[in-house]
Amino acid sequence: MTTLILTVVGSDRPGLVATVAHIVDEHGGNWENSRLAELEGTFAGVIQVSVPVERVEELRASLHGLDGLLTVAAHPGSGSGAAEAAQELSIQVLGNDRAGIVREISGVLNAHALSIESMTTETRDAAMAGGRLFEASVVARVPADADPEALRAALERIAHDLQVDITVG
Repeated sequence: MTTLILTVVGSDRPGLVATVAHIVDEHGGNWENSRLAELEGTFAGVIQVSVPVERVEELRASLHGLDGLLTVAAHPGSGSGAAEAAQELSIQVLGNDRAGIVREISGVLNAHALSIESMTTETRDAAMAGGRLFEASVVARVPADADPEALRAALERIAHDLQVDITVG
């Protein structure tokens, strides 16, 4: 078995996940991990599947046949995911929405050599205050040689500059 990472995107409608899952199954594959979402009428996702090596090209061809319904790209897995047992750090962000929040937070994480494992962001109406709220949840992989105090200080600085609350756990 080999691992493929599928990226999928298309206009949202019922049955998209079932269609991809059926094709993976038809080729002896196993759906292992995924992150799927609908945003503004567009369905998008990243899916990790394992498939017998000798059936990879058949699977790619079948997925390519979904053009018009979904655009699917199949990338080989790097094989490094389970091997690394790095510490994870959870970061929550909440504040008034403004341009640059993701850029600033990801810049600090990059400067401290943290790798973003997952990130979800959302903007929504601020019920009582008016305007828009920005909320983010980030899980990052922390290298063994990271300086946690320097990272926290850098996050506190940008929290102040951006006028957002950042919680690190």
